[in-house]
Amino acid sequence: MDVESMRPPVVARTAQHWWRDALLALALLVIGLVSLRFLERFRPAETTVDAGAIVLVVLAAAAIAVRRRWPEVTLVVSVGAAAVYLAIGYPYGPILLCAAIAVYTIARHRPPLVALAWSAAALVALLVHALVDPVGLEAGFGLLPAAGWVGVPCTIGIARRQVAEARGREREAADRRLVDAERLRLAQEVHDVVGHGLAAIQLQADIALHLRDAKPQQAHEALTMISRASSEALDELRATLATMHPGADARAPMPGLARLDGLVERMRAAGIEVGIESVGAARELPGAVDLAAYRIVQESLTNVAKHGTAPSASVRIEHAHGRIGITVTNRAGEPGAFAPGFGIDGMRRRALQLGGALEAGPAPGGTFRVQAELPVPARPQDDQEDGA
Repeated sequence: MDVESMRPPVVARTAQHWWRDALLALALLVIGLVSLRFLERFRPAETTVDAGAIVLVVLAAAAIAVRRRWPEVTLVVSVGAAAVYLAIGYPYGPILLCAAIAVYTIARHRPPLVALAWSAAALVALLVHALVDPVGLEAGFGLLPAAGWVGVPCTIGIARRQVAEARGREREAADRRLVDAERLRLAQEVHDVVGHGLAAIQLQADIALHLRDAKPQQAHEALTMISRASSEALDELRATLATMHPGADARAPMPGLARLDGLVERMRAAGIEVGIESVGAARELPGAVDLAAYRIVQESLTNVAKHGTAPSASVRIEHAHGRIGITVTNRAGEPGAFAPGFGIDGMRRRALQLGGALEAGPAPGGTFRVQAELPVPARPQDDQEDGA
């Protein structure tokens, strides 16, 4: 699964941010220029608003257009223009809004320590005008406004950055969980395919070694079965791996209960007597349920071949409305010898992922039993048939 393919392209996001910043810069420019003619009415200043004020407002607003791409440049230009504006003696105005946005941007897109250093420099720059305007300093027009226009946006920017980083860590953790789940699924499939094939090969190899001198013909048949079992295991392994390739055909066939007869035949050829019983009317199963049912029977018979004390097992498949039951029973080993392993854990995991359940362990009568129940979602045609 390619988690990156589900995210918007970086180029598209960058272009979107560029247009937003350009529109923001344009809005600040309009507000700044329009407000200049009204500023002196609210706070008379020694310096009359003139072309110099217009140039400084244009510089401060224009820098906002590149704030995400070059936050430091934006801060230097916007705060520098605002500092010069105040030092000349022009009245307070929207140019300070440009400086505040520049401070917010540096805090939002840079590490906290770096952002605090830049913000402190911005605060010092905006306080320079207080040195040439003692009256303004005494009246509180120097320190308090500068601290407000720098401290508040810096705090908001750092907070927004921390929230974004936390969300990013959550996305990365979710991506890792998806990758881990896919790896576990692949490991389970490979374990089931390879484990079953190797168990059959081992049994036939033991037969061939035992009969190679006394009965060469049967030993030759065992070697033929080894060749067949290894070929079938390789074919199934290739099919399993092919479905997990990014360019694989999602319609590639996977094993299901329809291939159960072939599985039983291979086990019988390996010397395991397998009795199979089907109860109820068989229905077409969803792919995931069909594969899980097959793998549970396959792994159970593989365990019989590897650990069973007697070369025999019975398989019961029960088809019922809304569920399918699977029971595999064989002669148990020595008391206390049972220890759940990766195979049984994998079977249980398959059942739980589908909303079912699986139990495995010693049963009455000196047997070992694997019992699973998988839910089968009802189809519309099934409901119609039941209603009829």
